[in-house]
Amino acid sequence: MEHQTDVALSLSKHFLLKEAKDSNAVISPASIHALLSLIAAGSNGPTKDQLLSFLNAKLMDHLNSLSSGLVSLLADGVGGGPRLSFVNGVWVDRSLPLRQSFKQVAGNVYKAASSEVDFQNKVSRL
Repeated sequence: MEHQTDVALSLSKHFLLKEAKDSNAVISPASIHALLSLIAAGSNGPTKDQLLSFLNAKLMDHLNSLSSGLVSLLADGVGGGPRLSFVNGVWVDRSLPLRQSFKQVAGNVYKAASSEVDFQNKVSRL
């Protein structure tokens, strides 16, 4: 968890000093972390290695375990703590079908719905 705090602080610092300077923008380091972790879960090769390195995780199993615990903790408000509601999902064009193993990780670990849609011919309304 300590490494993930470092990642969140690094992201926040960069955003506040570079991207949001002199603005009233707000970011959620937890959401960004969940997004990057989910992308890493669906990646292979150098992309996966770079994401794991950036997120200070040695193995995808460690990152999935941390993310699953964080999502459950925030969504359930364990111990009377704050409860956070968020939307987490993956939408991909039908021409690029998702692997079943990724759909399972996205749904079970990240509580993210996955949908294959027709981005090429239809505008999807959510």
